[in-house]
Amino acid sequence: MNTIGVAWQDIPEPKWGTAVEPFLQTVLAQLEHSNWDLSVVFCNDAFIHELNKTYRHIDSATDVLSFEQGDEYDDEDGSLRFNAGDIVISLDSLRSNAENFNVTMNEELKRLLVHGILHLSGMDHSDNDPQQPMLQLQEKILGSYTDAIIYQE
Repeated sequence: MNTIGVAWQDIPEPKWGTAVEPFLQTVLAQLEHSNWDLSVVFCNDAFIHELNKTYRHIDSATDVLSFEQGDEYDDEDGSLRFNAGDIVISLDSLRSNAENFNVTMNEELKRLLVHGILHLSGMDHSDNDPQQPMLQLQEKILGSYTDAIIYQE
């Protein structure tokens, strides 16, 4: 069983907030990740800008950041667990991306969540070229969830 925490930094939780955890559970199962612990923090551009500046030395906002932990530990029942890390998503940048790429907010939210999970899985990409193996896998995974609805106004 995976453990997923979802939090809201400096923004109120929207009505669609409860749909994030079940979606992530499904994606983790598809990737055959079990006994994972991860958190997702939704925020605004100001908050993610500060994180990006502090941890990546990039003085601008971004859409998603992943902070990979990668630690294994035994829980109180003696089961081996994996502390995957944290995904931070700016809802401001999510909205801008959806407009710029002419996709729905729902599609872009799923894309950013899958992107974050792939980074926590140890994958990376050198640029945003769609031919990057991680980005190709991301789009393949997203193809499995075209009917999944998370984001609703």
